[in-house]
Amino acid sequence: MTSLAVKARRLIGIFLLGVVLFNYPVLSLFDREIFLSGIPILYLYLFGVWALLILLTAMVTGSRRSGLREQGMDERSETSTKD
Repeated sequence: MTSLAVKARRLIGIFLLGVVLFNYPVLSLFDREIFLSGIPILYLYLFGVWALLILLTAMVTGSRRSGLREQGMDERSETSTKD
């Protein structure tokens, strides 16, 4: 399996995790009148899961620069071919 296929499978997994975590049965667990520092716990849950999904996506995709190195292309080879 290529690294691109592995990334695609992981991104699909992150998407499905987001669907489950933002779905009704799980959200109803946090829909209580409980406040933490004056902020409803449901809001903390929503923003926490949102941040987690962004972090996981960033970890899976990596930086653009590392992706270019994996493909054997770096910025120097691109600029030298333009000259």
